Amino acid sequence: QVQLVESGGGLVQAGGSLRLSCAASGSIFSISVMGWYRQAPGKQRELVAQIASGGSTNYADSAKDRFTISRDNAKNTVNLQMRSLKPEDTATYYCNANMLGYDYWGQGTQVTVSS
Repeated sequence: QVQLVESGGGLVQAGGSLRLSCAASGSIFSISVMGWYRQAPGKQRELVAQIASGGSTNYADSAKDRFTISRDNAKNTVNLQMRSLKPEDTATYYCNANMLGYDYWGQGTQVTVSS
C-alpha cells in the first residue's frame, strides 16, 4: 500500500501564489511518474502537471508558464508551485503516483482563487 498526503491548499486572491506538496509513504518500490490533477465541481478530473523519475515534465496548456512541478525522488515528494492564479484554477487538487503500473491518489486539497 502507498499513501499520498497533500498539503498547501487554501484561499488566495487572483494573481497570487500557492505551493502544493505531496509526500508518498508506505510500501514504495519505484514510483515512475508523480503528478497533480484537479477537479472542479461538475467537471471531470484533469491533468495539471506530471514529472517522471528522470525529471521530464508534462503540463496542461492551462498550467504552462504559471505552474512548476518538482520532485525529490529520495524523499518521494512532489511539489506544485502555482503562480498568477486565476479563479478558473479553483478546484480540488489531487496528488497522483504511478508505481508498477498502478495509480495511487491522495485525498485531495482544496484550492480556491477569489476574483
